[in-house]
Amino acid sequence: MKVSDFDYPLDESLIAQTPLLKRDESRLMVLNRKSGEISHKKFYDIIDYLEEGDALVLNDTKVIPARLIGEKEETGAVIEVLLLNDKGDNTWTTLAKPAKRIKVGTIVTFGNGELKAECLKVEEDGIREFKLIYDGILMEILDKLGSMPLPPYIHEKLEEKDLYQTVYAKNIGSAAAPTAGLHFTNELLEKIRKKGVKVLFITLHVGLGTFRPVMVSDIKDHEMHSEYYSMTKEVAEELNSVRRNGKRIIAVGTTSTRTLETIMSKYNEFRECSGNTNIFIYPGYEFKGIDGLITNFHLPKSTLVMLVSAFSKREYILNAYMIAQQERYRFFSFGDAMLII
Repeated sequence: MKVSDFDYPLDESLIAQTPLLKRDESRLMVLNRKSGEISHKKFYDIIDYLEEGDALVLNDTKVIPARLIGEKEETGAVIEVLLLNDKGDNTWTTLAKPAKRIKVGTIVTFGNGELKAECLKVEEDGIREFKLIYDGILMEILDKLGSMPLPPYIHEKLEEKDLYQTVYAKNIGSAAAPTAGLHFTNELLEKIRKKGVKVLFITLHVGLGTFRPVMVSDIKDHEMHSEYYSMTKEVAEELNSVRRNGKRIIAVGTTSTRTLETIMSKYNEFRECSGNTNIFIYPGYEFKGIDGLITNFHLPKSTLVMLVSAFSKREYILNAYMIAQQERYRFFSFGDAMLII
């Protein structure tokens, strides 16, 4: 199967540059995954598709202000560093540019020297491992010196950092937001709970895969980067109970989907666990953990289009994307939503 099979012509004027202030008033396309039938709703109508006893699973990761602009200490050259993965002991995997200027031993300084980063390791594709040097609390320093790492197709400045966080963001560690969750408000989640739906949280810290396009022609040659995930005992027990009772598990976003499918593939049940996953889901994959998926409209030829095509059918997804453009839906991170069920 070719990556080009998941391409589609995109009207770039539909790429959402800013989020809606009223999150749950975005549009919602509902796609029947078996028949391909489509209907058009508002996101707050999502409650009509959830039933008592179902589980709604959301990713509670929190984005850090991971984009830092600094200077190479010895030359003053401008260096951009994107923090991707905390390896412990103040050592981070990063995406740096221009990477060719950064060798082992290079020191980059940020602000007035409040934060420094020494390169420990050089890897391919702009990946650098840095040791961070600072006094105080790192997250407070990042709040001051860093900015939200918005995707490259967003050119507008984000006025408030919280607009790129879900309302339930809790566990710090992502380089990008789980954007399907941006549509929820606390009020909508409370209405969903009152309907008898279990609102459950897992964690997957979104990393390098979000920023890396698929560079191969054959899908099977693509390797996903590893990302950290975790599930608590309480959530695992609730999900297993939902399964036993014959009710549905609805994943919010591809990150929640990948976490649930990783755990089910590994244990054939949900259980308390944590680890790293590089699961790559594309057509032919047999889903074990979810019965429905809430997601956004994704980039052409991306692993995310491949995942949603696996959950429905490639033809249905590409047709839905064509109709979405005809109907002027907003695309990508700050765009509108799709329910596949």
